Amino acid sequence: MADVDHAFAPDGPLAQAIPAFAARPQQIDMAQRIAAALRDNRVLVAEAGTGTGKTFAYLVPALLGGGKVIISTGTKTLQDQLFNRDLPVVRAALKVPVSIALLKGRANYVCPYHLARNAADGRFQSAQDAADLRAIARFAQTTQSGDKAECTVVREDSAAWLAATSTRDNCLGQECPEVKDCFVMAARRAAMDADVVVVNHHLFFADVMLRDEGMGELLPACNAVIFDEAHQLPETASLFFGESVSTGQVLDLARDTRSETVAAAPDCRALIDATRTLEKAARDLRLAFGAESARLAAAQAESEPEFLPRVDALMASVEELHAVLETQAERSEGLANCLRRSEEMRQRLAQWRTPADSELIRWVEVFSQSLALNATPLHVSAVFRRQLEGHLRAWVFTSATLAVGQDFGHYCRELGLAWLEPEPLTAVWGSPFDYAEQALLYAPQGMPNPNAPDYSEAVARRALPLIRAARGRTFVLCTSLRAMRRIHELLVDGLNAAGETLPVLLQGEGSRSELLERFRRLGNAVLVASQSFWEGVDVPGDALSLVVIDKLPFAPPDDPVLAARVEHMQKSGQNPFMHYQLPRTVISMKQGAGRLIRSERDRGVLCICDPRMIDKPYGKVVWRSLPPMRRSRVEAEAVDFLAALPPPR
Repeated sequence: MADVDHAFAPDGPLAQAIPAFAARPQQIDMAQRIAAALRDNRVLVAEAGTGTGKTFAYLVPALLGGGKVIISTGTKTLQDQLFNRDLPVVRAALKVPVSIALLKGRANYVCPYHLARNAADGRFQSAQDAADLRAIARFAQTTQSGDKAECTVVREDSAAWLAATSTRDNCLGQECPEVKDCFVMAARRAAMDADVVVVNHHLFFADVMLRDEGMGELLPACNAVIFDEAHQLPETASLFFGESVSTGQVLDLARDTRSETVAAAPDCRALIDATRTLEKAARDLRLAFGAESARLAAAQAESEPEFLPRVDALMASVEELHAVLETQAERSEGLANCLRRSEEMRQRLAQWRTPADSELIRWVEVFSQSLALNATPLHVSAVFRRQLEGHLRAWVFTSATLAVGQDFGHYCRELGLAWLEPEPLTAVWGSPFDYAEQALLYAPQGMPNPNAPDYSEAVARRALPLIRAARGRTFVLCTSLRAMRRIHELLVDGLNAAGETLPVLLQGEGSRSELLERFRRLGNAVLVASQSFWEGVDVPGDALSLVVIDKLPFAPPDDPVLAARVEHMQKSGQNPFMHYQLPRTVISMKQGAGRLIRSERDRGVLCICDPRMIDKPYGKVVWRSLPPMRRSRVEAEAVDFLAALPPPR
């Protein structure tokens, strides 16, 4: 503890090494609590408001503790920031001889085998894809890590990356002829040897699944695990503890099998024919539904007359491919791997069609170009709790949004922490920002019911005078894509009618990072977006002064996973609204509201249009969980607050 106190002292190593560093009382207290949890191998669930400095609060005790620590983040962006910026800064300031490593999922690393195979194949969708693959090949010759994040000349979403990386399905592992040059293997070796390893939640749960299947350990054994952005864990756990088969995976198997056949068994026409049949079955399954994206319960999907016959046709096509592969698999490692993948796909399809586990929620997700058959666990608490009880180590869960007020009950129940012995330690630190001075929470009067057909029009009407007063500099966060598109259209029309020339950006017009960069650069933009911009987005300074939220972000009641969990809780005699739906909504609201004030100098207005926050008894639970801003229901007060802000630079 003394070492932690010294690290944050006014004349301590952090202050000496980092210009303008100033520890906050909340940060020091949080660091002390984490140090105690690491020392005593306890579970700590800690909420720290925006501006607490929670990254340094867990890095200092992690680096001083002397054990092996895994730090897991919710996004690759934060993962890169931790490894490339924060960790080196703190390590240098503390002067500790700690080795660090960055480990991502295999799809983030160039695969020499697939790169060479697909470059030689020469079949590309466009000239740009071919140029991108050549650029990736040049990058592979010079890079030490093989991490695609370092190859800045190729867009992250370029189709060429699919041809230059591997997946869990098509990786040949130790049988790969390029295994000595494998960037994934090199990254894992570095992680095994390092004192501090930075991963992300998806990779952490991928490792949990491998351990449960007795297939070895992806992540090294450690003394402590620290989860940053821990509010994302329940969703990530549900994804990994479930099963999924997508038409995209089927098409990948067909494509890879055909590529391996051309290379190793060109005389086997039956195998080529089987891949064509499989591709047609996958595309036909997607065509069982209309063009609109949708999430459907299994029973709802099965009511479509074409659906089950096409699932059966897909299963028959996988069986046919599997049978031919059995006769050819000895001809190459690649064909043997395709045989293994076809066997796994047979099993997953059969389990989805006739499930043995009654506690799996079966549902179908329809995308614009593909379809996925999903089986999600009813709850992940028992599986996750087993990981915590299986090894004596410290576990730290931290985020700006975990509690409802001071209550962590919802979060601890979702992850099975509530039943641990000894029970988890919990703590909440409020933000050091002066919200009463820096921000105003505005709830417009006279809003219609959120289900009213003209609700989006009402949101746009209330937002326009605020946007004009703020001179742009606005996020409009919507709870559905339909509302997002409609509100964007109305705002563009309204600003044009008022003679305003503010740029109005729309989610989907570019990648998230591109849109954020444009928003920051323009300085007077309006960005209309949906769920992907509610969290993990940081725009400090003058570029963002107004956040408008159209509705409280309750999950749609017809969502198949939510509906099944609600039904289960009702049968168990629980109140699903108070114990599940409302807490999740509060945590999402805190994330959205957290976009507004990102530094001590920021000022702005948070406008929440949903009248339920005022009219419904549960609305108090929502606004009492938000930062302690001044509150108003008078439009003129919000307009005056924004008009008084310094103009955009």
